[in-house]
Amino acid sequence: MGESNEVEIVSSTEFEARYGAERQASPLSLDEVNELFVQFLTAVARPQGREMEGRNLSDRLRAHLGSDPSDWPVVKAAYPPYDLPNVHLALEHWFAAEGRTHDLIGLRGSRHRGDLGLGDIIESAGRHDRFTVGAVDYAHLPIAPDEELACVSCGFYLGEEGGERFAVLLRGPADEYGRNKVEIEVIAREKEFADRFLADIDALAHEHNVFRGQVLSFEGSEFGHGLGPFRFHARPGLAREGIVLPEGLLERVERQVVGVARRREQLRAAGQHLRRGLLLYGPPGTGKTHTIRYLLSHLPQFTVVILSGTGIDAIGPACALARMLQPALVVLEDCDLIAEARDYGGGEQPLLFQVLNEMDGLGDDTDVAFLLTTNRADLLEPALVQRPGRVDLAVEIPLPDARGRARLLDLYGSGLDLDKQVVDEVVARTEGTTASFTKELVRRAVLIAAERESPRTAPEDVRAALDELLSDHDRLTRRLLGVQGGTDVEDEDWMPGEELGGTGGVARAYPAPGPGLFPGPPA
Repeated sequence: MGESNEVEIVSSTEFEARYGAERQASPLSLDEVNELFVQFLTAVARPQGREMEGRNLSDRLRAHLGSDPSDWPVVKAAYPPYDLPNVHLALEHWFAAEGRTHDLIGLRGSRHRGDLGLGDIIESAGRHDRFTVGAVDYAHLPIAPDEELACVSCGFYLGEEGGERFAVLLRGPADEYGRNKVEIEVIAREKEFADRFLADIDALAHEHNVFRGQVLSFEGSEFGHGLGPFRFHARPGLAREGIVLPEGLLERVERQVVGVARRREQLRAAGQHLRRGLLLYGPPGTGKTHTIRYLLSHLPQFTVVILSGTGIDAIGPACALARMLQPALVVLEDCDLIAEARDYGGGEQPLLFQVLNEMDGLGDDTDVAFLLTTNRADLLEPALVQRPGRVDLAVEIPLPDARGRARLLDLYGSGLDLDKQVVDEVVARTEGTTASFTKELVRRAVLIAAERESPRTAPEDVRAALDELLSDHDRLTRRLLGVQGGTDVEDEDWMPGEELGGTGGVARAYPAPGPGLFPGPPA
């Protein structure tokens, strides 16, 4: 092979014809085989001279910038970890403008490259040739319920505008390197140019923000640092006919949330604040979450951020996002779960107080509505009294009365064609039950009809389903459906002398967590 570094490829048949006899006459020693193998690997691994051109990162940067960049200023900006799609799109839009060009290259050469800044990489490449040009790293991130975007997670943009040459390093969050943010660094001959460039990127990231108008929730990072990606959800589509509440109640809720949104300009002109808080409280299964889904359906232009469970400690970033993308809704489900929880800093302040303080910290002209739900208003009330003004309206979503239960049966059982006698019987026997109970009753009646291979659900199927749900064997099922008491049930947990829902005996309150705004697998 010598010094030419050329490798001749031959077939096994040709190799045998050429060297077979010689190999048989004079077998190679083990040392000779090793030497030939080393020469082969060296020839394959060593690129030709022309292929080396541009592979060294330092050489490539110098060639693009036209001089040694080691003494050029480096200007940096950082964004939250979830903003990578927005920064990526901002760069795409900036370079798409007329008069601007760029090459996009990747970085290879050190497993610790995630720890180094742009200045460190340039200095290291110049002295040690540790870094070479490689493939660009991409991260496929969701930007809608059914859409993903391939975002640059580590790459150099070698740009030019009006004769001004510069380089941009974009890197996304990498918890394995301890980096829980999006970083963008610019090296240019003049600092003013880099400052202007980053200001443009910031404006474009806000203009083309993928979260605007979306329904989303925070998720934790698998490494436990900072905030992980958002989970996107399809916006609900509920008609007014799908909401069964006491007369006049839905109108009060709509005025507080939807009415303020539709008349924001008049309110601003009159010096009235737009920030508002709505608390929906009542037993589980009565329709609090369903009511919120209805509100989301009728505010399609609103960005919605949902926090529930332990994720509610992300209230700070959630409020920052809502303020940036207003008009917005911040939904806090089951707030009673954090009414007595302490913050993670080991302090004595309940986490709920932090939520209320964040609500109060928004400006009066900020078009952000907070929607809180709870099954235990008694736990929330002390905190709300100590922080007055955060919640402007508290609305009880009660157990449905007889008229409401009839409407629910008509809503969920519209295909059953039940006569008035059956409806009256079901309504009379389901006093103290919830909307969730009625929905399960209809589903179980249809299942019983299917088991007897009937194409239609008969009244006896409805009665059989109702008998099952009201039987002693389904006490826990009733609780999970939000039914908190009933005269036909004996329960060792009942407390004599207490009343709830007008049904006589009452079980202690053990509210089961509801399915949430968006049950099922991630959207």
